[in-house]
Amino acid sequence: MRRRLLTVLAAGVPLAAAVYLPTASAEPQNTASTPLNCDTVSVKAPAGTKVESVTTLHQEGGTIQGTGVLQGTVTDVPAFCEVTVTLTHPGDGDHAKVRTWLPVSGWNGRFQGLGGAAYLAGDNNVGLATAVKNGYAATTTDAGVGDALDTSWALNSKGQVNTALLKNFASRSQHEAAVVGKEVVDAVYGKRASYSYFTGCSTGGRQGYMEAQRHPTDYDGILADAPAINWDEFEVATLWPQVVMNNEKTYPAPCEFKAFTDAAVRACDPLDGVEDGLVNDASRCDFDPRRLIGTKVVCNGKELTVTAADAAVVRKIWDGPRTPSGRKLWSGVPIGANLAALAGVSDPDANGNVKGAPFPVPADWVRLWVAKDPSLDVSKITYSRFTRLFKQSEAEYDKVMGTDDPDLSAFLKSGGKLLTWHGQADQYIPTQGTVQYRHQVEREMGGPKRVDDFYRLFLAPNTDHCGLNGLDGSADGLAALTAWVEHGKAPATLPATLINADGQTVTRDLCSYPSVSRYKGHGDTAAASSFRCVSPSRH
Repeated sequence: MRRRLLTVLAAGVPLAAAVYLPTASAEPQNTASTPLNCDTVSVKAPAGTKVESVTTLHQEGGTIQGTGVLQGTVTDVPAFCEVTVTLTHPGDGDHAKVRTWLPVSGWNGRFQGLGGAAYLAGDNNVGLATAVKNGYAATTTDAGVGDALDTSWALNSKGQVNTALLKNFASRSQHEAAVVGKEVVDAVYGKRASYSYFTGCSTGGRQGYMEAQRHPTDYDGILADAPAINWDEFEVATLWPQVVMNNEKTYPAPCEFKAFTDAAVRACDPLDGVEDGLVNDASRCDFDPRRLIGTKVVCNGKELTVTAADAAVVRKIWDGPRTPSGRKLWSGVPIGANLAALAGVSDPDANGNVKGAPFPVPADWVRLWVAKDPSLDVSKITYSRFTRLFKQSEAEYDKVMGTDDPDLSAFLKSGGKLLTWHGQADQYIPTQGTVQYRHQVEREMGGPKRVDDFYRLFLAPNTDHCGLNGLDGSADGLAALTAWVEHGKAPATLPATLINADGQTVTRDLCSYPSVSRYKGHGDTAAASSFRCVSPSRH
């Protein structure tokens, strides 16, 4: 959840939330003669809702600008019909907009639902425009909430959690968008979509998993990347770097954090058989940060010396949150990820002082939904209180937002396919949470081979949060998913372009988990053909 989201914020570290940009290079179906009715669209209200309004607009396309803090631009968008349906849940006082964009010509016969980012429930136009450009009819919903960093809806006038809007954001609005969007497609084109897909990253990834778990017949295929599953746990856990620094009263500067990360990557790079600037299995990296004690680094013109206290902070952040008695609560920031992202530290000022500010997504979750206290000073949270807040978030929100139900039997029975990639250097959502969920599904549903029939996970080296959406490379997960759904071609690998530690572009075939990539012993280390997927035991 970073880059695009907070380059717009003047305060220091850019924040996070990813716009998802699926490309879908699979061949479109020939529906050029499909008639288009963009004048009067009738929509039946999904169960439990009331339709407040339906509006239709003919849009010329061209250049589409992304809204809100995420921004973004898509050019050469063809003309499309825009249908907006506003829903309310009687008694809840909410107003959730479901927007569907439908290409005037060249529809490929497919339907695509789009997820959101951070506290944004749906797309900001960039994903919709990209989908239309690729021939899809696409739908998204705002769930009646705000932009990516807008948490004004969290509490009602009495200071209580707005449970209706939280329920919208957590699950029900995405399902209702699928129902409404498909109806709109049928009404506009006079025929139903041949296949339905959901795409999302981060919050959008979580929404995809929620669809598979609670509404397994909504989509034929779900591409859910860097998913924010285990929300009730990892959102609190990602406040841990701030908690550690404040309790230890030690604030490493960004360049010091980078020195630790760079040293760890150098130490663990050779584990896959070759030094290529990539750590292919970050979970095996056990670099000890104490090795850097005494190292000199230069930050903003100031020479700093890495101290034992700095190393202790980094060790705690990598290790992840624990109770005061030492019991592990959650995974830490992956080795190789940008430590300064969650730590929120600035370069040293003229006096050499470093300031820290919490990443707003977990800070707001803890402050508003867990503590229910907008004035809570998260910099004062002790280790003991952190543990209490973590357990409270689990107890109150696992069933609402956890999205960690491992029983995907209904999704399997419906014929659905679930594909996920997750960056191994994800600085905002610990990769191991996704790996842990995959293991839970395997235990629930008969082992890895049976799960591989419908759910595959790919881990991307040196890739940050939603990084394969053009930040740290690229991968056409939607093309792989459509080939799997429509032609039965299960992806053994996911071709990707990655950026290694030296900033060089390399190609890799991401291996279907739990397989890992290993150098063959010969060939160009920048080429995917020089590597093969092997079982972890042989790695």
